[in-house]
Amino acid sequence: MPSDNNYTIHDMPSNDRPRERLLQQGSDALSTTELLAIILRTGTANENVLQLAGRILAHHNGLQGLARITADELAHIKGVGKAKATQVIAAIELGRRANMIQADERPQITQAEDAARLVMDMRHLQQEQIRVILLDNSRRVLAIPTVYIGTVNTSVLRVSEIFREAILRNSPALIMVHNHPSGNPMPSPEDINLTRTLIAAGELLDIQLIDHLIIAQDGWKSLRDLGLGFD
Repeated sequence: MPSDNNYTIHDMPSNDRPRERLLQQGSDALSTTELLAIILRTGTANENVLQLAGRILAHHNGLQGLARITADELAHIKGVGKAKATQVIAAIELGRRANMIQADERPQITQAEDAARLVMDMRHLQQEQIRVILLDNSRRVLAIPTVYIGTVNTSVLRVSEIFREAILRNSPALIMVHNHPSGNPMPSPEDINLTRTLIAAGELLDIQLIDHLIIAQDGWKSLRDLGLGFD
């Protein structure tokens, strides 16, 4: 068993490593320390990258403080240097710019292909996951949160999990997306039944289910385009 000082990312179980967790569970599942560790990529001789990321955040009182410093200030932290500092500052700036995107710059969904293009990374997930593409009245994208990770089974899946983010963000419409790790995107009878359940629930909540997409290694399918569940 390696000592704490020599405990590297490679000593961790693969399912606990930040990059692997992001691919399997989505970025929403990671802590700020884990996300920063992915950007930093490597630690030092005395710290693994998670320890380095934790120390940087602690030194600057969390993400809010980190977002206010310069690349030069960050580079002078032991174990960071200019290369890591520029990577972190670039990532923070991308986040800042994304936050400033105006409504007319957000993607607009006019057909199923527009939505599928936004979630094609789900082809590679090894575990079933549900995301919802939240839309405004003009069908522009408000957000694409991950709302469920696990077997998409109508007997255990709560409808409230699908609509919670839409209610919180006052979204009048959404597209449900889930993946098939098997690689086959064809809807199952359970997928069709779930679609009907969500349509009925959406009518009660005054939130329209625009479509239900299934993403898989072999392609994607729109239940609305297939005429399944949307009677």
